[in-house]
Amino acid sequence: MMTRIQTKLSALLTAALLMTGATAQAQEATENHLAYPYGFVGLQGGAQTTFTNYNNWKLITPTASVGVGAFFTPVIGARLHFNGIWDKGGIKNPDYKYDYHYLTSDLDLMINLVNLITKKDYNRWNAYLIGGVGLTYSWNNDDAWDLKQLMPRAYKKDYISHNFRVGAMVDYNVARNWSVNLEVSANSLHDRFNSKIGYSDDWMLTAQLGVAYKFGKKAKKVVKPEVWETRVDTIWYDDAVFTPHVEDGKATWNVFYKIRESDFEADEQLKAIGAFLKDHRECKVDIKSYADVQTGNPKINMEYSKQRCEKAVKALTDAGVPASSITSAYYGDTVQPFSENDKNRVTIAIAKE
Repeated sequence: MMTRIQTKLSALLTAALLMTGATAQAQEATENHLAYPYGFVGLQGGAQTTFTNYNNWKLITPTASVGVGAFFTPVIGARLHFNGIWDKGGIKNPDYKYDYHYLTSDLDLMINLVNLITKKDYNRWNAYLIGGVGLTYSWNNDDAWDLKQLMPRAYKKDYISHNFRVGAMVDYNVARNWSVNLEVSANSLHDRFNSKIGYSDDWMLTAQLGVAYKFGKKAKKVVKPEVWETRVDTIWYDDAVFTPHVEDGKATWNVFYKIRESDFEADEQLKAIGAFLKDHRECKVDIKSYADVQTGNPKINMEYSKQRCEKAVKALTDAGVPASSITSAYYGDTVQPFSENDKNRVTIAIAKE
């Protein structure tokens, strides 16, 4: 009896899985990005203000930046960044605003948080944490010098001071070589930068939109080969997937998924499975779903394995399998049933009398 169940159920599951993206086909992924390391050059424009005891809304001025750098790995990059050129200061009594010019130069470290979390080489959306050190050069401070009596720290000649930067950038790849971005940064400058005495470093806040051109070699095509055989009827199948493993009176089928996929649907074939199981009510089905540990994170992986489990159960019940004949569980990436990482994106179906 068990042999007949195994033969029929195996044929039905084979047809069902061949019609879905849930089966393991020969995976050939062409990544639309550049190989590491790659270089980039970027232009940005926006606004900035230097915080003081004056009304900062009245001190907002346009600003522009140019940067050149490289990403050495999917996570780590560096750039040389120049930002300027207009700035304003102000005093309250008498109410007076003054203009001057500045240019910051920084060597920045860039960390791609998205690639760090997902452990992937490429994401269309990216978020960078930025930190750097450099120098600030300021000049054309004649307006403040005219108020030397009110601002003893005003300087007439050009002035060079330190600059420390922290910031964040959101970047979107519109093409292999082009991206657009939004960056917000805070610069810590010497107290004398704006000609006033605050007894602590001045802070400059910048917000800019930008575009970047990325250059380098195109990433090679990644091919993950599978072992294939050809049946007499020319239907392709993976013997490891469609031939059930029989042990201790149980038949086991492995349903593999591609990254971020959880669909388990093939209506006609699933209806046939349901019809078969209704004729063999002594047959029970146990569903267990998993996610691979090298992709995503534990929270996301638990959700994917849950979706795979729920969709598999729903597909079978919709096809006519009594819910009482099905047991199910999902494990995320806490359990890895296979030594090969990619095979752990899987739903394992076990039929037993």
